[in-house]
Amino acid sequence: MRIDQQPQRSQTGFLRRRSSMPVWADLAWRVALVIGLIALVLALHWIGREGLKDNLDNHISFVDVLYFTTVTVTTVGYGDIVPVTPAARLFESLVVTPIRLFVWLIFLGTAYSLFLRNIVYRWRMARIQADLHNHIIVTGFGTSGSEAVHELLARGTSPSEIVVIDPSEAMLQQAEELGCNIMCGDSTRDRTLKDVAIHRARSMIVSAGRDDTSILITLTARHLAPRLPISIVVRNEDNELPARQAGATTVINPVSFAGLLLAGSTNGPHIADYMADLAASGGRVKLNERPVLPREIGNPLSAITTGLGVRVYRDDRPIGFWETEARSLQTGDMIVEIVAGDGAGHAKEDAR
Repeated sequence: MRIDQQPQRSQTGFLRRRSSMPVWADLAWRVALVIGLIALVLALHWIGREGLKDNLDNHISFVDVLYFTTVTVTTVGYGDIVPVTPAARLFESLVVTPIRLFVWLIFLGTAYSLFLRNIVYRWRMARIQADLHNHIIVTGFGTSGSEAVHELLARGTSPSEIVVIDPSEAMLQQAEELGCNIMCGDSTRDRTLKDVAIHRARSMIVSAGRDDTSILITLTARHLAPRLPISIVVRNEDNELPARQAGATTVINPVSFAGLLLAGSTNGPHIADYMADLAASGGRVKLNERPVLPREIGNPLSAITTGLGVRVYRDDRPIGFWETEARSLQTGDMIVEIVAGDGAGHAKEDAR
């Protein structure tokens, strides 16, 4: 599905670029083409006027030819002036009729381009917007954004629940091929985020490629959706604090994460492997976040049976499994646990 602020459509197999011709020039050349076709038919009718018959006065004047030309190009004629010779009838059949159809196609194409297309796109956009509930918004479909979308799909998220915003048509075409909803637009603008129903989204991923742009997008999103979980990618460590101040829930620095993996590998050959395993959907283990269950309230974090509890979030404050507060789970707690990943079953089969 596609959400367009401006009617644009990517077509596979076509080399194209955005037209630099303004609307008035586009309309002008269409009008000129129609006038040129009518002038051509008028000239040929005047040359072959001997093959025409006027049923009113049996005299064919220039005005009669002009009248007959405009009538036959736009309609099938009224019968007051008719072709009577075989040559004139062949000309009407083989030349005027195709020109008439072509002129009508120009009229219909102009009406669609200037008026009907906007109506159709707005109708389609309204239908898609009405279906957007509890969706994930991804702003930027570069390296990080596309990897995030592929990971979401691998984790079982339906592509219809993902909306990708990017100013690049080439990037959007890749996202559209995955089945995602897409929008060509600027995510720093309120209108763009409102068009993707940000107030009904369940989370947002910001990966604009530039830290300043990503932080501005986060500010815009936070202003429109105060409680929306926002994850942002920043490249510069100095921008992590401004990103959090802008309203980001989670700030990810790929460089820092790579550094953690590298540093971890120096303390043990399997630490980096395990950390990468946790982050990937296809690993043997993965992290899962969920609210505390009613039956777990009052029990310690170590007693949960759904996985290995490693952290509790209570009023947005992290509590480690070793801390005293983790010995008694409370209503409203969020539990982060390690559970079996998708690769665990494959590993067992390989071991057999």
